[in-house]
Formats: sequence, structure tokens, C-alpha cells
Amino acid sequence: MPPQRKPIRTAVFPVAGRGTRFLPATKASPKEMLPIVDKPLIQYAAEEALAAGATQLVFITGSSKRAIEDHFDSAPELEAALEAQGKQELLESLHSIVPASATCIYIRQPAPLGLGHAVLCARPVVGDEPFFVHLADDLIDAQVPCLKQMAGVYAELGGSVLGVQTVDRKDTDKYGIVAAERMTDRLSRIQKIVEKPKPDVAPSNLAVVGRYLLSPRVFDKLEKVGRGAGGEIQLTDGIAALLADEAVYAYAFEGKRYDCGSKLGYLEATVEYGLKHPQLGDAFAGILARLLADRLRR
Repeated sequence: MPPQRKPIRTAVFPVAGRGTRFLPATKASPKEMLPIVDKPLIQYAAEEALAAGATQLVFITGSSKRAIEDHFDSAPELEAALEAQGKQELLESLHSIVPASATCIYIRQPAPLGLGHAVLCARPVVGDEPFFVHLADDLIDAQVPCLKQMAGVYAELGGSVLGVQTVDRKDTDKYGIVAAERMTDRLSRIQKIVEKPKPDVAPSNLAVVGRYLLSPRVFDKLEKVGRGAGGEIQLTDGIAALLADEAVYAYAFEGKRYDCGSKLGYLEATVEYGLKHPQLGDAFAGILARLLADRLRR
């Protein structure tokens, strides 16, 4: 039987980025509020963390991110209007955004000093417990939520766990890349991790894609690493230092990832989630088929 582990109660969502790739849509609204059909990306992220057992949702915010706080807050006037109009299904959809058992905490990142700095901002809330870090840009559609899969690895082995995916070697300079010793089909022990290496020097093409389960020891490492790639405090550098103290595992999750930080990835997710929507899917499929037929006739 695996030893008893500390519970994972906290999920950290770094949401201070400006989302410049989606301008002008993100000029006044956070990129994390971009909808996939009828829910924003940040809600999918929160639901995944809650399904993995998190009860504290910590949002590391910046300027112009008030919409995220408003989304997870109650809206008494809107709820009263929906109830008066008998729109019970819509009312329930608002009530289910965050269950009463969960707490939302907002921490302002004082300067854009990188992902590692954003994670470090959560230290006073996380304390001495393991925690999730979830990047909402990476939407993962999985039968078992990705963070829950990773929590299962932690329950068995301890240490820290990173969600990984094989990418084209030409794209290694967009990710943290790991060199790892394979243990099973989906699990490896990380030997080295490098932030955004050029393809000709990348240790592999196994990339970290927006899911982390981290030991609280990483905070001490982030305090000391200083600025790295891009002049920022990189989470990758903190994890690299952590390797000297404890095991860090790479987990090739089950599910499909959509890079919603890119326009094409966002459109792909919108189409596929639209096709799976229980009320809209069939009608949407018909519209797409007609549009494609029209395009092919041109």
C-alpha cells in the first residue's frame, strides 16, 4: 500500500498574462475569459482542478483581470432576474460555476516577472503542501481530468509530477523540454529540464504542457534561481533545481490537448467542443458540412 501523502488542496492559476496573440479581443477582456462554446477557458480550468480534489482556487492576476473575479463571484441581480423569468437551467449553470465547498483567492502579481514568479506569489496561501499549477491556455479533453490522473501518480510515488506531450522537434523552443528515464508507457523520471531550447540542442521533444503537481520545496528554489530565459523567473528553472532534492516525474496524460493560446488551436477546440455539445452538436455539424461543401464548390 502506498504511504499516506499530504493532500492536494490548492490549485494555482497564473492569469496575469496579456494575451497579445488575441488582440484586439483581449484588449479589455482577459484571454482566460475567451469562451469555448458557452464556458470560458478559466472555468474549464477550475472544473478540472475541483475534479482533482482541490478546494482552494488561487488566481494570480494582473491589471485588466477583474472579469475573472466577477465570473467566479455571485451575481444576485442576474440570478434574481433569471429566477423571475423561470429560467431555471440557466440559473443552475451560474450556481454550479464554483461549489460552496470551494474558495477563490485572488493575488495580484506586482510585475510581469514570469511564470515562476507568479507561482511564487501563491506561497503564502499554499504553505507546506503539494499543489497544482494549471495554465488555462492548455485545454485538455479527457475522460479522467488530467490533474486527477496526475494526482494518482503522486498518491503512488510522491514527488512532483509534470504533464507532458511529445511535440515536433521544430517547436521545442516554445516549451519546457525534459530528458527523462522511462518507467512505463506513460511515466518517466525526469533527469533534466530546459526552458525553450532550440531544436538543435533540445534534450528531447517531450514538452511540459500546462499541468504541474509540485512539491512545496519548489518555492525555496524559485526564491534563489534569479531571472532566466526572457529575463523572467522561470518555473522550469525552479523545477530543474528541485531535481537535486527529490524525484520529479513526467506523465504523458490520457486525453487531447488544445493549444488555446494560438488562434488555430482555439478554433479547433471551439469546433470540437461545439460538435460534442448535447444541444447544439447535430445542428452545428450540419452547418459545418454545408459551409465545407460550399467552400469545396468554389
